[in-house]
Amino acid sequence: MQTALIEELRSHLPLDRRLAAASPGFRALLERALAGDELDVDDGITCLGAEGDDLLALIAVADAIRHEDVGDDVTYVVNRNINFTNICFVGCRFCAFKRQRWEADAYNVPVDALLAKVQEAVDRGATEICMQGGINPDMEPFTYRDVLRAIKTAFPAIHMHAFSPMEILYGSRRANMSYRDYLGMLKDEGLGTIPGTAAEILDDDVREILSHKKVDVRTWIEIVTTAHELGVRSTSTMMYGHVETSRHIAEHVALLRRLQRTTGGFTEFVPLRFIHDNTELFRDGVVSEPPPKGLYDLRIYAFARLMLRGAIDNVQTSWVKLNHELAQLSLLAGVNDFGGTLMEESISREAGADAGEYTPVAEIRGLIEGMGRRPVERTTLYRKLDGGDERAADGESTRIDGTGGRSGGSEVSPRPAPCC
Repeated sequence: MQTALIEELRSHLPLDRRLAAASPGFRALLERALAGDELDVDDGITCLGAEGDDLLALIAVADAIRHEDVGDDVTYVVNRNINFTNICFVGCRFCAFKRQRWEADAYNVPVDALLAKVQEAVDRGATEICMQGGINPDMEPFTYRDVLRAIKTAFPAIHMHAFSPMEILYGSRRANMSYRDYLGMLKDEGLGTIPGTAAEILDDDVREILSHKKVDVRTWIEIVTTAHELGVRSTSTMMYGHVETSRHIAEHVALLRRLQRTTGGFTEFVPLRFIHDNTELFRDGVVSEPPPKGLYDLRIYAFARLMLRGAIDNVQTSWVKLNHELAQLSLLAGVNDFGGTLMEESISREAGADAGEYTPVAEIRGLIEGMGRRPVERTTLYRKLDGGDERAADGESTRIDGTGGRSGGSEVSPRPAPCC
């Protein structure tokens, strides 16, 4: 049934025919979304339960809204992911990346090796370094600051997209600083944006199952909101396909929407499929088998496009979590961003993802063009670099040469966009 529906999806039937085939009640919901009405949590739950013709109509409406709101360009960023340590004491049950410091394959990447990785990324045309790591109990109080300082001194134009809210929580405690003062210090040292990871599902009961030591919902919100107030924008994410319910998903996305209307600081929304193979959740039978890849993922992306309309414009696919073929297909379900080249990605790989650690620009562009869309390179803050418009905030750096110099602009993080 899933294969048949996916083939039906590829047939590109006109929107009016998709809507006509949907059940009357669901068609009315979709027509409200098309008209610009905000969907509530119960509407979101209904979308997440769509099957058959209703699901095909949901996907078609998400594609139509994407076209109307952000056009047909599909953006991507040339970046390198650096997981600078795998030593971690938090013990998330969905993670296969973490190591105890005494394990043979535990590591901390020294600063000179980090700089070599950044140089390699710059040589390949990267404009962004995405850097996260484990929560190392032996970390010096100002390690995150010192790492930023070293990289930005050597490469002043590279955009540093670094340190999740969990890392900000830990770093501020080690430094005995408030979140505001700590984030302000990191911004002064060159932090451009932060990943909105450590979100998983923003429900404390779910988080207790996934990782009882992880940052709680209230603190996650406080850290992200503080960052936005300081002009440090972030992504927003959601990990799905484990112990959560449709209500958890809908309430998570509705919460992100409310935060965006308060701060305007989210650059994009990234749904992240739970990769189960090598995790404690799977070994212990808490998650016996996640939903099969395919329609379930497309439903999540389409639902997100509808729920976030008017709040977060950019919906990013994750080729690392899905694989290239399904990520390409997600471009029919409301997605307008293909993510980054990465060049190095350890966390998903350790959990069992099999899509690889690096996708070259030529391959990303080919996948996008294969769906009849136009690939456009962007910066972290969504300034288009190859013929696109200039809607991103003024002042973001554009190109970086091999010595870390700039070909235009300056690396100043803009203030969050006005509230919607």
